[in-house]
Amino acid sequence: MSLNWIEIDQILDELPLENSHIQKIRQPDFHTLVLEIYHPGNRFKLLISLTQGKTRLHRTDSHPRTDGPLQRFAQFLRARIQGGRITQASQLGQERIVLFKVQRAGEMTNLYIRLWGGASNILATDEGGTILDCFYRRPRRGEVSGGRFDTQDLVRPQREDGPAFVSRFNPEEGSINAQVESHYSRLLDDGELALLIQRVERILNNREGALRKSLQAARERQEKYENPEGYKEFGDLLTTYLYKIKKGARWVTVEDYYNDNREVRIELDPTLSPEKNAEAYYKRAAKARGGRERGEEERANITSQLSSLEEQRKSLLESPDLETLRDYISALPARQEAKSSEKIPGLQFFTRGFTIYVGRTAKENDALLRRHVRGNDTWLHARDYPGAYVFIRALPGKSIPLEVLLDAGNLALFYSKARSGGRGELYYTQVKYLRRAKDGPLGLVLPTQEKNLSIVLDDRRLHRLQNPGETGLP
Repeated sequence: MSLNWIEIDQILDELPLENSHIQKIRQPDFHTLVLEIYHPGNRFKLLISLTQGKTRLHRTDSHPRTDGPLQRFAQFLRARIQGGRITQASQLGQERIVLFKVQRAGEMTNLYIRLWGGASNILATDEGGTILDCFYRRPRRGEVSGGRFDTQDLVRPQREDGPAFVSRFNPEEGSINAQVESHYSRLLDDGELALLIQRVERILNNREGALRKSLQAARERQEKYENPEGYKEFGDLLTTYLYKIKKGARWVTVEDYYNDNREVRIELDPTLSPEKNAEAYYKRAAKARGGRERGEEERANITSQLSSLEEQRKSLLESPDLETLRDYISALPARQEAKSSEKIPGLQFFTRGFTIYVGRTAKENDALLRRHVRGNDTWLHARDYPGAYVFIRALPGKSIPLEVLLDAGNLALFYSKARSGGRGELYYTQVKYLRRAKDGPLGLVLPTQEKNLSIVLDDRRLHRLQNPGETGLP
């Protein structure tokens, strides 16, 4: 609910506006203007809000945001009245229109602040009533530069039988301006909290849906690699019975000594030699083993992410807090909300508020580099060994703690060929210092400005990263 005329009078009565100077003009958003005012012995900020349902003006002790470029009307006011002196500040009758007369360099400007809910506006006119500019330009009302603004038709005589207005604010409870600011701050916070809850729920739901879809896809991929031992056995049987394979044959029937010498029919590639057919089955076995291992890792990691997501949902939404939700939204990478349902390749881990990506293959590494990491993110890789690319997503205004670096370092070592030794050397640098190798293999990069990191595998640290839902872990 907007201010009524009695409340506006109470607010103006408390403020030393006449003979004050307008030192600074700010426009934090598309509905708000803030005047920084100086009166001898008193500096304060006057907030004017044209938000529908919350139109008001009052002294404010909060600091207005200054994000983004200065808007058109604020630029005009800075040129016209900033530094000027307020010679008059009053409400026009009971019409919820406040008039500031501002004099600067011998030039007088009338600033009309109309607090009419959906028809609210701020209009700057010259002494003759010609409009110089408006907060909102409304051609149908004639509220444009060069138009006329005549208040005589607006100010009606006070009526004894008119609607009864009372103030919601009591002077005995302290400053009216402070009460008004507190009242509307609560309303704004409640409205913002409701919107943030909806927004965060949408982000978390999209992320959960994407993870469950990825989990199903991982299960389906893993089913393709269920029998690596069978491929190896076929390779062994073909190696044993090479003499039975005829050149160009599509099938061969042999005794399966793995299964009580029962006959088994094995499919062949007629374009390959017997030896190459056996080798092909060994390769399929190796591929199946690798695929099964990666599938198990991926399913475990997605399950871990779902567990982390559920913990995050509880911490954010069971007892929602405005500042916590604001911090969560502001920490999201650019466009992350729109991309919250997009599948991110490789594995993800969460530690101390940071997100770590692990790309296990050249394809995953390349996809992460191209679409999911930015210049200030940190890249880690095992030195002198093939292995995963590991990325620590940067958080605005925060450096990476040593514990997060050690977590990422353990993952980089664990998902590399140096894992079996239990220790290894890594190098790390920011993504912006990676250079793609010209005509090199997919995903290959050459680091610059890299630093060294020695890592000894820490099983407890790895267990904590892979099982975030468990308690009692270091």
